[in-house]
Amino acid sequence: MLWSDPENEPPKELRDAQDMLRRLGLLLALASVLIMIVIGLR
Repeated sequence: MLWSDPENEPPKELRDAQDMLRRLGLLLALASVLIMIVIGLR
């Protein structure tokens, strides 16, 4: 790492991708819980 390198801050694209993955994971978790409830009600 050079002294001229910026702080340990990921680029904006990487941060956006991480946010999207986090939202996708949350959505998948909620969907799986809903599916389990529906299966349990049958």
